[in-house]
Amino acid sequence: MRHGTQHPDIVPVVPTEVEAALRGGPFHVALRTAIAARGLPLQRVQHHLSRYGVRVGVTSLSYWQQGARRPQRPESLRAVRALEEILQLPEESLIRLLAETDERTGPRPAGRSYRSLIEASGVLEKLLADLESPLDGGLHTIGHQDHVRIGARRELLARESQHIVRAHREGVDRYLAVHHGDPGCVPERIAVRALENCRTGRVRWHHDTGILVAELLFDTRLRPGDTFLFRYAFEDGTAGASREYVRGFGLAGGQYALQVRFDEEAVPARCHRFTQHSPAAPRSGRQELRLSGSHRSVHLVEPRVRSGIVGIGWDWE
Repeated sequence: MRHGTQHPDIVPVVPTEVEAALRGGPFHVALRTAIAARGLPLQRVQHHLSRYGVRVGVTSLSYWQQGARRPQRPESLRAVRALEEILQLPEESLIRLLAETDERTGPRPAGRSYRSLIEASGVLEKLLADLESPLDGGLHTIGHQDHVRIGARRELLARESQHIVRAHREGVDRYLAVHHGDPGCVPERIAVRALENCRTGRVRWHHDTGILVAELLFDTRLRPGDTFLFRYAFEDGTAGASREYVRGFGLAGGQYALQVRFDEEAVPARCHRFTQHSPAAPRSGRQELRLSGSHRSVHLVEPRVRSGIVGIGWDWE
């Protein structure tokens, strides 16, 4: 259900230039045209969004309409839906342009279209809500290591993670771990293993998007300032050939290390690291990585992570 009081039988009157922009896209042009047509400064747009319970900065709105960045987080996608009402646009008109990004820009190296990323962000939001997850989990990451294993069939076989965290809220006693399998994975067959200082609680998944969320319960309730170390794993192996592993960070801070180890029967021809500001942004910071450890593993280290995405990709041929 859309927020607001607009009568469902009333069709918004859309100016001709806005209608053309919505029909032809891309998203940032349509958004910029619609804002200009309504004569709203960005500060007023931000104010209207706040009345819908959505908080978006003027800088972000400016980036969106310039095409420098694209909405991709759940909160940002809620803002886009609210903008459709604020700017008196047809329902789903801006969301549709976001979802069609892959059709306009060609295939994405990640193997996932922008449409699937939008769907996944909404699914993840629902799964987290089902586990009563607050917006702030009460933990800051100090250190984080991922060890990924690629099997003999080139599949993502498993991912083991170790976290060192510091609590900044009273009574924190759990962590929600998210696994997003490769296209074609079967999340209901993915096993969650609590390895150190935690135990597995509730597990939720969504078959079509390949997302699995696992509740990891601590054996203590943390107080503000307490540090805690825990380790867990996802045993996957349910999808086809894997070509990369990515990790997204909503907030900056903490150290991150990622190691990918390949089976001796499936060693890639070359590997590289990369970064992205968001799933919709172009990839940057590409750097070739040399296979080590009898030519079977590669790694990267981020001394202090920034918000966005960092990952390792590889070519099989």
